[in-house]
Amino acid sequence: MCVTAVESRPAGVLGASESPSHRPPIGARVKAFVALTKPRIIELLLITTVPVMFLAQRGVPDMTLVLLTCVGGYLSAGGANALNMYIDRDIDALMDRTSQRPLVTGMVSPRECLAFGVTLAVVSTLLFGLTVNWLSAWLSLGALLFYVVVYTMILKRRTSQNIVWGGIAGCMPVLIGWSAVTDSLSWAPLILFLVIFFWTPPHYWPLSMKVKEDYARVGVPMLPVIASNKVVAKQIVIYSWVMVVVSLLLTPLGYTGWFYTAVALAAGGWWLWEAHALQNRAKSEVTGGKLKEMRLFHWSITYVSLLFVAVAVDPFLR
Repeated sequence: MCVTAVESRPAGVLGASESPSHRPPIGARVKAFVALTKPRIIELLLITTVPVMFLAQRGVPDMTLVLLTCVGGYLSAGGANALNMYIDRDIDALMDRTSQRPLVTGMVSPRECLAFGVTLAVVSTLLFGLTVNWLSAWLSLGALLFYVVVYTMILKRRTSQNIVWGGIAGCMPVLIGWSAVTDSLSWAPLILFLVIFFWTPPHYWPLSMKVKEDYARVGVPMLPVIASNKVVAKQIVIYSWVMVVVSLLLTPLGYTGWFYTAVALAAGGWWLWEAHALQNRAKSEVTGGKLKEMRLFHWSITYVSLLFVAVAVDPFLR
């Protein structure tokens, strides 16, 4: 697969070698470095980290520990995202949805981005190891390396299963949250790990359906690029059913009670309704805006938020 490399700093954007008086304002530069960490994605990662700490503690965990875990998690995920942008800067310049990223606009140079990402990786690992525990540190570093090396460098441009296996990196915050409290692992975080694993494809594929022309333009074989909407929708339904079933395993194993079960059933039921509705529209060969694939994408974020809020609240109602 050949991907065209392009200059990540477009003409007219001043670089570090030019006159300091013409460089972008400090505030704009700070915003650009923050943008490298993809804060909105990290919000979702923290939503799956903190509630697990409540479940592991079976109550309110030490708030200092929660803060340190959140900071460490933000720095680690931010470093991974910055390194992802460094590696993908060639295709980011060609895709509409990524055309305003800091490396594409020239607000941050590739060298600065690489140094920034590596620095965050080192700092986050040391922060976890020295203030939380080393199990959490290695899990965090493992997630970062998996995302950068396995997903971004190996899978993303080679296989339509990229998001399936690459999504493992996004499952790791669940393990990190549990290990931060217990310095160990258990079946509960492993089950929630699997929930996120099976959640990731049906969460991301609807978005990929919406922007598949972008991915096709740069040769990234996301499933919607190489398969019909009917095939993608069928896969979404399969993963959705497995996700909902796995989410219900916490209760029979004794980790959660009636409240979590009620939320998991209600939220999961609505998810399945939306997934099957998307499949029906795809079977009818509906295209364009009438396919309404983004309905499931937006609901997927609400679903995971509700499910993990229930994880945090349930211990107080048992």
